[in-house]
Amino acid sequence: MSPHVAIVTDSTAYLHPEAVRRHNISVVPLTVVIGDEALEEGTEISAPAVARALQRRHPVTTSRPSPAEFAAVYEAVADAGAEAIVSLHLSGEFSGTYDAALLAAKEAAVPVRVVDTGMVAMALGFTVLAAAETAEAGGTPDDVVAAAEKRADATSAYFYVDTLDYLRRGGRIGAAQALFGSALAVKPLLRLVDGRIELMEKVRTASKAITRLEEIVVEQTGTRRVTLAVHHLASADRAAALADRLRERVPGLDDLVVSEVGAVIGAHTGPGLLGVVISPH
Repeated sequence: MSPHVAIVTDSTAYLHPEAVRRHNISVVPLTVVIGDEALEEGTEISAPAVARALQRRHPVTTSRPSPAEFAAVYEAVADAGAEAIVSLHLSGEFSGTYDAALLAAKEAAVPVRVVDTGMVAMALGFTVLAAAETAEAGGTPDDVVAAAEKRADATSAYFYVDTLDYLRRGGRIGAAQALFGSALAVKPLLRLVDGRIELMEKVRTASKAITRLEEIVVEQTGTRRVTLAVHHLASADRAAALADRLRERVPGLDDLVVSEVGAVIGAHTGPGLLGVVISPH
């Protein structure tokens, strides 16, 4: 009989609370620091609050969960009956969250497989859901990790930001790329590649950049069966309009989620973010 495998992730997966409850996923929060106040993502700080802080030029940083926080979650999950844990996290290129989880896993009462998915936001969320569904179907830890890695490998993410400055400040994109974009006064399109953010294209205006983002998504999806997520920060109208157009233009669309990113990702991208995650089945 396969062991009961519990799923743990972090708050940057941005899963809907109902999905977290339905699949009994444990979520370990990252922290946003505004000035000298440290606030947990998802419970103590919202994305709109981060957007306002950035617009007012307040200092905003983020920090990973501590190994002790992971240890407490692993202990609680084991006490609840889990015989093994698969812990899935945002790219190690963005955060030390994966490293903290690894440290905690060494002392856990049950075996813990820690996975750097190379993903973030719903690119991570879709990966976590694939793992949870495999665990619920009776999969072994190896099966669960394989399902997560398969979904992560197939998933892609493309996004637009009004400025590269926030990504540069947080060290999430190279200073040379940020300077080049700013010097030309262009609107950047970016993508996730091997767990890193890369500058993909430079477009002259915001409207043209968003149109190009839409075209990229349509090109990349083709006729495959896919689930999409449209993310934004302080750009609900633009996100809704893009989602409506993608519903009309993506023939293999199974589902489309529109959501504002959380405080941690928002702190690094800044207001105006518009992104699309493509997750094939």
